[in-house]
Amino acid sequence: MRNDRSFIELKARERAQALLDNGSYRELLGPFEEIMSPWLAPQGIVPQSDDGMVVAKGTINARSAVVIAIEGSFQGGSMGEVSGAKMAAALELAADDNRNNIPTQAVLCLETGGVRLQEANLGLAAIADIHAAIVDLRRYTPVVGIITGTVGCFGGMSIAAALCSYLIVTPEARLGLNGPQVIEQEAGITEYDSRDRPFIWGITGGEVRYESGLVDTLIGDGINAVKSAMNDALAQGVPAQHRSDKYADFLARLNRFDTHQQADSTQIKRFFARREE
Repeated sequence: MRNDRSFIELKARERAQALLDNGSYRELLGPFEEIMSPWLAPQGIVPQSDDGMVVAKGTINARSAVVIAIEGSFQGGSMGEVSGAKMAAALELAADDNRNNIPTQAVLCLETGGVRLQEANLGLAAIADIHAAIVDLRRYTPVVGIITGTVGCFGGMSIAAALCSYLIVTPEARLGLNGPQVIEQEAGITEYDSRDRPFIWGITGGEVRYESGLVDTLIGDGINAVKSAMNDALAQGVPAQHRSDKYADFLARLNRFDTHQQADSTQIKRFFARREE
């Protein structure tokens, strides 16, 4: 694989392969195991043999690692019972490895719209398990989240991203609790026009999230840039304080925010400026 290729253009399996050391990739519960959601076919939806979730073990810089990559092109990267269980179990096993003196790093490639609506509470329960597993694992090793493509990271999985030790994004990435269509549906098009791409990226895009201090690193989309940022994050070790532990500060900022006027990227960058941290 040419390392100057766009990381965004890679499929989930290719992303995991690109991040792990050459020759170390070993997929767990791969497509030939045919572990897939049982809830899609009865609703007329063609399932995918790996359920859109790629879990790979290997090494990063000769150290044991698990890389979990979500396929954004399958069901919008949405999380169901099976895909969520695969991710949660992999993180739980990585935590067990660390408790058993087998240092195991973790990297998450997040391209997801959140819970799969067809699986409702089953998907939500799986995402809750993922949250708990990240919080458990990050005590031992950095959990690095990477968001690169235009699918972005939304819903309950945006909370998973926020729980990561470090977050890496590209300008093309998006990160938000609710997706544009959901906000428009609930609040109206005058509040949030989901077709206004400059506006959407100005609110939830990678650049504004970086300038707001909600992610740690903003990079280009080349494979080398992604790997370099990942290596730097892993080398930093476990943060003295995780971003999610600073909730009191973020709540205080939100309480000062004037919701009577439409937010824009300039206002958001100024309000959440890193100098306030």
